[in-house]
Order: sequence, then C-alpha cells, then structure tokens
Amino acid sequence: MEPVPITPNMYDYDVIVIGGGHAGIESALASGRMGCKTLLLTLSRDTIGLMSCNPAIGGVGKGQLVKEIDALGGQMGCTTDACGIQFRILNASKGPAVQSSRAQVDRNKYRQYMQEIIEGQDNLFIREAEVKKLVVRDNRIRGVVTDKNEEITSSAVVICAGTFLDGLIHIGLNHFSAGRINEPAACDLAKNLKELGFNLLRFKTGTCPRMDKDSMDFSKLTVQEGDNPPRPFSFSTKEIIQQQIPCYITYTNNNTHQIIRDNLDKSPLYTGIIKATGVRYCPSIEDKVVKFAERVRHQIFLEPEGYEAPEIYPNGLATSLPEEVQLKILHSIEGLEEVRVIRFGYGIEHTVVEPTQLYPTLETKLLKNLYLAGQINGTTGYEEAAAQGLVAGINAALRVTNKEPLILDRASSYIGVLIDDLTTKGTNEPYRMFTSRVEYRLILREDNADLRLKKIGYDLGLVNKEDYQKLQEKTEAIKQGINFLRTTLLRPSVQVNNRLIDLETSPIKKAVTLEEILKRPQINLEHLKSLDQINLDIPEFAFRQVEIEVKYAGFIQRQLKEVERFKNLERIRLPQDLDYSGIPSLSKEIKEKLNRFKPINLGQAARISGVTPVAISILMVYLRKLNG
Repeated sequence: MEPVPITPNMYDYDVIVIGGGHAGIESALASGRMGCKTLLLTLSRDTIGLMSCNPAIGGVGKGQLVKEIDALGGQMGCTTDACGIQFRILNASKGPAVQSSRAQVDRNKYRQYMQEIIEGQDNLFIREAEVKKLVVRDNRIRGVVTDKNEEITSSAVVICAGTFLDGLIHIGLNHFSAGRINEPAACDLAKNLKELGFNLLRFKTGTCPRMDKDSMDFSKLTVQEGDNPPRPFSFSTKEIIQQQIPCYITYTNNNTHQIIRDNLDKSPLYTGIIKATGVRYCPSIEDKVVKFAERVRHQIFLEPEGYEAPEIYPNGLATSLPEEVQLKILHSIEGLEEVRVIRFGYGIEHTVVEPTQLYPTLETKLLKNLYLAGQINGTTGYEEAAAQGLVAGINAALRVTNKEPLILDRASSYIGVLIDDLTTKGTNEPYRMFTSRVEYRLILREDNADLRLKKIGYDLGLVNKEDYQKLQEKTEAIKQGINFLRTTLLRPSVQVNNRLIDLETSPIKKAVTLEEILKRPQINLEHLKSLDQINLDIPEFAFRQVEIEVKYAGFIQRQLKEVERFKNLERIRLPQDLDYSGIPSLSKEIKEKLNRFKPINLGQAARISGVTPVAISILMVYLRKLNG
C-alpha cells in the first residue's frame, strides 16, 4: 500500500472511472476536484445519474451515509436538496442515534442536475465507451481497452459498474443479457476480471413496476405527507424552498397473496432459474409472501417520480414474475384496481468481486492502483454506492499525487463501518447499511457528521473555505452553549416550580444549573426559555447538538472510552509483507486467514472471522519482538 511515484503527464489521464452511476459520479467528482485529470467512461452520457430503482435518497442508516458524503465534500446531499419533493426524518420519535433522513426526489431532475455538475467540473472529461478489459503490467493498472479497440492509459482506475457486470435480467421464465432494462451488459469486463484472478460471486437484485398515476384511485389511498419544515441533507443548504408533495400508502391482501402463490411456478426465483443470492432486507413480493406466510398484508409505499412525471413507484412490490401476473397483482390492490403499467418490474443477476480482496482504501490487493466501488463490491443501494465511490475516488487521487491514503475506521463514520464490514468480513448477500451495524452510533449521528468529517474534506480540498469557517463557528457555538448551561443557575421560585410541574417534572428546592435541568427527560432547550425568561443565546445551527451533548453526556463519554480502546488496536500497524506462516503458536487456519486477508492493523485482524483474542495476543507479543 506504499504510494508509487508517478511522473506527471506519464499517461493520458491520472484517473479513469468506469461507470456513471452514484458510485462513479462521486468517484469522478472527487478525483477531479482534487486536481487529477479524470476520465469518466460511460455507456451513455444520458444515463449518468439515473436512479435505476426507487426515486428516493436516504433511509435508516442510509441517511447517515449521505450526511457523511456531504461532510466529506461529496455531491449526493446537495443534489438531493435541490431535487427533493418530500423530506422525512425516520425514527423521529426515537433517540438521535437512530434517526435517519429520507427524501423523495424528482427522478428526472436529479439525473439532469448530476449531469450538469459532472459536465461543469474542472479536470473531468466524459467519454462514451464500453471497457472491454484492463491494461495490466507488473501487477499494476496502466489503463483500459474500450470497445473501439483504443487503449486509454492512466495512473489509476476505479470500477463502478453497478449491475452491468455480466448482468442478466429476468421477467418470468424469460431472461436476457442486460445491465439495466434496454441497456447492454458489460460481459467482457466481467470475464477479464475473472481472467486476472479475482474471485467472483453472483448477486441478485430487482425493481418494481412503474404505474401511470392518472389510472390510480387516490380516494382509496392513505396520504403520507413529509415533514414541515423539511430538514435538508447537506450542511451547506440553508433551507428547502421548492414545493413538497405527498406520497401514498396502500396494502397487499389475501387475494394478492393467492395470485402470487398460484404463479410461483412462473417465478425465476422459485423455479431455480435465478441462482444468485438476493437482497435479504429488500425482498421481492414473492419472497415476502412465501417467507412471511402468516402476514395478511404488506405495506406498499406509492412514491411519485417527480412533479410532472406520470410514473408512480410502488415501493415494496419488487418482482420478477411475468408481466401478466404483475398486472393481476397490481389490480388486486386497493386503489390500483384499474391501474396501467408504464414499465414492468424485473430481477437482475450481476457479477460481484468478493470484497475481502480489497484494502480499506478500496484498492484491490491483487492489482495496484485498481479501485472498486459500489455494487461490484456486493452492496445494494444508491447511498452505499456513493459512499464507496467517494472513498475510492479520493484514494485514487491520493495515490496519483503520492499522498497517504484515506482510511475511515468504524469509530469515525458509517462509511468506515460499511467498508470495514465489506473488506474484513465480506458478504454472502447484497449488503445494506443499518444503524444496528454501527457499534458507536450515539457518537456517529446524522447531526454531527460535519463535526466528525468536514475537516477531513477540507484538508483534501473537497470542502470550500466558507463552509469550513461555518463549521468552526458551529464548533465554537456548541462549546459556548454547553458552557452557558453549566454556569447558569436556575433559582427556585413559585413561577419556576409551577412551570416545572406543568412540564411534568419535579420542582427544585435549591439553585441548580440549566445543564442539570436539561438532563431531565421531560425537558428540552425550548422549555428552558420559558422557565425564567432565560436568554439562551445559542445559534439555531448549534441548538440540536448542544441539547444532545448535554442530555446524553454520560452515554457519550462511555462510548468515547470504548472508542479509545478500539483505536489502541487500530494504531498497531501490521507489515503488509508479514508472513504469518512463521509465527509460532498460531493455528494453521488462522495463519491461512491472516495471509489471505493481509490486515492493515491489529484491529482489522481481530475482526476477521475465526481470528481469536488469543491469536491477537500472540500477534502483539510477536510484533514487540519484531520491533525490538
């Protein structure tokens, strides 16, 4: 993983990014913004930024990823704010550790906005071409060969191929090669990766039919409004000013389920035609009906694809059943009895590179200067793809400019957890981010992503000076706000105690600090203003962090101590040329795993399945002897 000196202008480009989806966009923008001459290779300029599946960004665990992408200087949050048509905070009634943002977006506007950003970016060039194979010399990437038989050289390559690697679409018992509906698959590149020695897997994902909104009976549907006011994704967005529109909810029923059961013999999933592993946490409607047979109904979220778009996306109805069966299913659902289908749903199998073959920088262990990001690493979802794309693009640019790589660990970010899970544990099914995967989620919240990561983005050149100054102002405002609460006393009085009783909390008998009062579960910062005409003088942009830091101080301190213990292992580096076969007392199995995984530090070694605490202790002793 040592940087390799690169001579300026040695190649046609510094970085080549393959694919213009969510991973490719973040990767190409990061590389270009960091000053590297970057080429984005895509099958079609028109599909850059296309939302292949549902018209939404964020969700449980995913919202945190988008906030972190934004804090590091990525694009997804800003584009969502500009194109969002409904914003909601999920788990709003629960604690801040599990609250996540989600937004419906205008699908066509999102694609156009991203294309304008890409086309206007300095150092970034776009070319339409299919990559047939990688150019490799001395186990190092030197460029790519396209379908036009041209060799384009570069110092680094990032593959963000989405579902296009040997993609196979299934609709009923029919199947055909495609990367997305009506778009060709990248079969030659998948074959080339296998020839180069990568261990490949096959995963399956799917999408829902799109319905004509003019054929729906909205009087039978439940309206779902967004939050008012909507909370932006990007820390740079002051407010959401565009019109917000509702979504709708309906449900499947026994009739729907019977139609599905009667047609399982036409399902590629249940006839064995699809052999790849599907998404556990976003199953097809066939899977839901079979695996959750006791459920009498399943919720369907009806999501508009834009202000003017005729399509409605029925989130929760992913299917690969035949078209005529899909139509029967839709017509059995309340409010959709007469619905017309604009495009039917389908399942798609695609090739995945087993992600344990990557370093935490997302560089491959097999070939230097080759980075992988997105669904090629076994993930599912726009947000997971964009997060990886950003990290891969950053590290490709850092490699080209001979700088130390960026590695985000599990204690720093959701992105760190995502990448560590993939590269250390691997995945035997499409990986989706959840808050439950994150050990330190109370300190890795959405609201403090900028406090955790924006300085990193600024140092990389991805965050501008104005936004960084705002971060410094926010940090200082939080400190001052907490100090004010710690040093300001609330004295007992009839008026104060009556107000405390009204707020269903105990009256006070002696003077107490505002910090002590705020720690009470019934009290929030807004309540403090009404207790004794107190002027809090805490800026709005720091208000939420002050309250969380005070209310959860004990839990936060406990997690910070856990993080320090975690970091002690992360600080102990492991030489990449270390041969574990020669270390006494380690079992043969552990030696084989360590030699195969090549962990970068003791912490990562400890998270490899089967590596025991005793083995870690043996490694620590061995390293002490090795280092004298």
